[in-house]
Amino acid sequence: MSVDPGNVPPEAPEEAAQTGTLIASIAVKQRAGGIVVPILTALIAFLIGGLVVLATGHDPISAYNDIFDGSGLNWVFHPTTNLIDTSAYNLTQTLLQTTTLILCGLAVAFAFRCGMFNIGGQGQYFVGLYVANWLGFDFAGMSPLPHILLAIGAATLAGAFWAGIAGFLKAAVGAHEVISTIMLNWIAIWVGSWLFGDGGPLQNPANATAPISNDIADSAKLPVFWGEKELQGLHVGFFVALAALVAFWAILNRTTLGYEVRAVGFNPDAAAYGGINVAKNLTRAMAISGAFAGLAGALDMLGYLYHYGQSDIPVSAVGFLGIAVALLGRNTAVGTGLAGLLFGALLFGTTHGLQSGVSTIDPGLAGNLTYIIQGLIVLFVGADVLILYVWNSRRRLRARRPSKSAEAPA
Repeated sequence: MSVDPGNVPPEAPEEAAQTGTLIASIAVKQRAGGIVVPILTALIAFLIGGLVVLATGHDPISAYNDIFDGSGLNWVFHPTTNLIDTSAYNLTQTLLQTTTLILCGLAVAFAFRCGMFNIGGQGQYFVGLYVANWLGFDFAGMSPLPHILLAIGAATLAGAFWAGIAGFLKAAVGAHEVISTIMLNWIAIWVGSWLFGDGGPLQNPANATAPISNDIADSAKLPVFWGEKELQGLHVGFFVALAALVAFWAILNRTTLGYEVRAVGFNPDAAAYGGINVAKNLTRAMAISGAFAGLAGALDMLGYLYHYGQSDIPVSAVGFLGIAVALLGRNTAVGTGLAGLLFGALLFGTTHGLQSGVSTIDPGLAGNLTYIIQGLIVLFVGADVLILYVWNSRRRLRARRPSKSAEAPA
């Protein structure tokens, strides 16, 4: 009996995703939740965080108000140039954090769209930071513009190369990118400890007792357009991060490269059948992801850090926070930008707002609450995926359950 193709019901997105990768299945479930689910996820995380604050005997509304003011977001509603009011300064610091988190989030999101989980954003960030510090110090005689472009370009390429190693290993021998990127993180950490450590090639000899890198030259420092450079004003790298969001969207949605990347992410077998080189796309998708993280490291070094201590390397976690930014942002350009702003506000707002002495929370306790609130946000980022998976599984089981009429004998 012949079947009319026009009468065949279309396959549900959830069922179609099952024939592809795990990443494709998660992406379908995320899209099914729309914009409401991530908002609810964040609200639930803040609610539980408030309960934790309440359990310590403090007012959660007051605590969140202090975090909001500490992040400088209150300046948006009451802009002022009053030097006594620190809201403008707080906002510049929040946007500095946001710049880095956006780029580290894009480093995770781009690989995710190709069906890979890039856990190596931290190592790629470090590699970019090391290269920017090296070129920012050694090429002190250059003019500012070429010096900045050289350092940023080289750091971006270094991040791309570092992530490309994991992509190549996956394409060539099937090595899982999660394992390889984690190992590359540790390699980058120990390389930095050697570079900036006692006797290292990038160590500042004037600080032998406290190993720290050389300071970059003034010609390599990014221009500041809001605030004072001496007080870590907001540099032009913020606009570079916004441009990266546009580039991310344009590459994925308006180029052949983006089409191939998304096709491989949804179903590599079908993509290969359609003539797409899967191995090449795996490698270059990881390389592009690493380029975003390497760029983040360069902007931090050239924008406001100017040097980096050996003891700072083990405690940095900005690359790992990029994972939460990407997931909360649904691996989209707009979502990643908004999630980067949220986490940037939490990073600076909890540290400055709760520990500034204005809050009723004891500064010693505020340090722990900072990590608790941030941890809850990270924990609940993936809750929407789990909830949607359980909900859709229940519906599928109910749909497959035979009806009583079908079970009854004829």
